[in-house]
Formats: sequence, C-alpha cells, structure tokens
Amino acid sequence: MIYEHLEDPILYDGSQIEPAWALSELGIKGSSIITWIGPMDVKNIVDYEDVDLEIKSENVLHFIVEHFDEQPASLRLSYHRQRVLVMLLMEELRGHGFEIRREGDDLYVGSSKLTVSIATASVSSMKIHLGVNIHEKGTPDDVDTVGLLDERPEIGMEGVVQLAENVAMAYIHEIDSIEEDICKTRIF
Repeated sequence: MIYEHLEDPILYDGSQIEPAWALSELGIKGSSIITWIGPMDVKNIVDYEDVDLEIKSENVLHFIVEHFDEQPASLRLSYHRQRVLVMLLMEELRGHGFEIRREGDDLYVGSSKLTVSIATASVSSMKIHLGVNIHEKGTPDDVDTVGLLDERPEIGMEGVVQLAENVAMAYIHEIDSIEEDICKTRIF
C-alpha cells in the first residue's frame, strides 16, 4: 500500500471519494492512503442521511484510503476498514493527551465532534475519507465541533503532519499484518 502526504492544500469537496482519484489526479496507481491539510466543503455527498447537511471546515487533516484487493469491492469490508482507521487515529490522539471517545466512525472531545468520515465502494475499489478538524473555525454553526489545535495548540502544524504519517503507517501495518495472518492460517 502506498502512502503519500501532499504538501499543497486541496479543497475536499467529496469528489476525492470517487474511484481511482489518486490515479487520475496524482498518478498514484494501486491501493493507497493519501493525506493532506486543506479546507472542506462537501458537495458530492455519499451518505443519504447527510444529503441536506453542511459538511465544511476551513482547515482539515484529510485521509483518503483506496483498496483494490477485493473484486468486486465490498462495502461491508470498507466500513470495517474505516473503523480500524478511526480507532488507530483515536489511539494516536490519546498518545498526545487527548481525552477522546468514539461513537461509530466519529471521534469526540467531550461533546464536541472532531472528525467526519465516510466509507463507500465501487465496482473496482473501496474508499474511505476521514477528516479531522484542525480548528473549529468554518464548521457548521449547528454542530458542536472542536479542532486538534484548539485542544492541543502545542502540537503545531508540523505535529499534525507527523500525526497523519503515524496513523497512515499504523494503518498500513494493520492491513499488512492481517494479510500475513491470512497467509499462515490453515482453513478447514
């Protein structure tokens, strides 16, 4: 699985959740996890329950994961992998002193929402987007939100980039570890 952190900010509008985005936009072929920091204003909403909601923020740490290892792709497996990614992020944040809790695929600090996430599948691949607010500025007025640097400003932007890499590498390790376990397990 390929990991790349993009230095230039990209507006996450939901189009990045489409199949083969990393290939068509970045030339990255194969299963990948791409991270970057940038704004979010979702226009292409995949979750039926979120169609009429505003999903936006001025500054977000984005994770886009794409897997090509199941054909046809599995929406169920995509959601399982999404939860693994969210739990690895939670583990990393706790290591930075965050008092954090998880409800499904969302992370909260107290009653304030820190993340947004979606998983989906196409004929060819499974996709995950995980967005982590850097600051609460620019988030919808009707949602109680918090940002990483609102809660822990000492982390700084360099620390956010390092956090992204740590979570991405932990995710890749988990996926590789599962594959290794599959290869060494006898089936009856």
